[in-house]
Amino acid sequence: MAARQPGQRMVALDFLRGLAVAGMILVVSPGSWEMTYAPLKHAAWRGWTPADLVFPTFLYCVGMAIGLMVPRLASADRGGSALWLKVARRTGLLILLGLVLNALPDFNLAHLRIPGILQRIALCYALATAICVLAAGRGEDGRLRFNLPVAAVAAAALLALYWALLAFAPVPGFGPGHLDSNGSLPAYIDRVVFTVPHLWPYGTTEGVGVTYDPEGLLSTLPATVNVLVGAIVAHMTMRSDRKPMPVLALGAALIIAGLALDPLMPIVKRIWTPSFALLSGGISTVAFVGLDLLSRSRRGPGLGFVPIVLGGNAILGFILSQLLSAFGGMHVLRGANPSPQGFVYALTQKAIADPYLASLACAVLVLALITAILIPLHKRGIHLRL
Repeated sequence: MAARQPGQRMVALDFLRGLAVAGMILVVSPGSWEMTYAPLKHAAWRGWTPADLVFPTFLYCVGMAIGLMVPRLASADRGGSALWLKVARRTGLLILLGLVLNALPDFNLAHLRIPGILQRIALCYALATAICVLAAGRGEDGRLRFNLPVAAVAAAALLALYWALLAFAPVPGFGPGHLDSNGSLPAYIDRVVFTVPHLWPYGTTEGVGVTYDPEGLLSTLPATVNVLVGAIVAHMTMRSDRKPMPVLALGAALIIAGLALDPLMPIVKRIWTPSFALLSGGISTVAFVGLDLLSRSRRGPGLGFVPIVLGGNAILGFILSQLLSAFGGMHVLRGANPSPQGFVYALTQKAIADPYLASLACAVLVLALITAILIPLHKRGIHLRL
């Protein structure tokens, strides 16, 4: 695993986080949603695609940052107010920023989507940080010591609790055990807590309308498991003296467990079933091991330049992509004039005959633009932190 001195950034973590950001940009920025390659589309419900792994990987990276943070804290920090105020501040800012981005471009509060990507990151971050910090032991040097057994038990407990709720909690009007977009417990809770006008407008059930949100409230529990897996891997990385096999074995075990559980608890990203949490956590772990080995190779830094730039300013990259996505869908002029995104797609279609490839080219251009904006910040060591 990657050697890491105090105060230095873990290159492989930035590499992985940057690939997640790049994947997210490619997924949300096509020239045409209808002309999008299958791997860049989310699974309609059951099953998974590469696009479904982007968000879990980002959460996994949040967990790795937590795992690297805990040993740097003094034991006194756990009982002081400064740490928890920082956690509360970061959580609140992420939620607020997520709501603002959801409100774009027209700020229609009557249909403001309340759940969202940044909101889920905020809640998972807060819960995972509380688990890792409160469970940490005290080292001989007066600093906290990451408690791997407790973190693993907490992850297992969250998955077991969520599984039990999905399987046995009776949903009014449907009964227990439904895992569809309308009758599942996560979908029902979101409709009750947030109300339908404040859910993801594309979270629909045929013949019913909007029924669920993929970043809903209850599914935050299994999503937190992806964060805890990242924290565990960060601890194993620092403890294993650069030996990849223990971490690789963990990743393989999680993948096998996720696939083996699929017949009992289907892999469904949109309600983040336990099998999906295990599978995605395992794939993120295997990817991290590979990227760590690559980052320590002679050509690694050069090959990873773009992902490392994106990973070093992941939140800013996400914000830029959301702004381009929100305003890219607006018609800048009246009548039949195309949106900026449609205009670029029309240009790429003139140069590229294949409409799918032209649509992908639009997404690549957006990725190139965001990277170009972030490169000067990266070279100056400027990284946005909330």
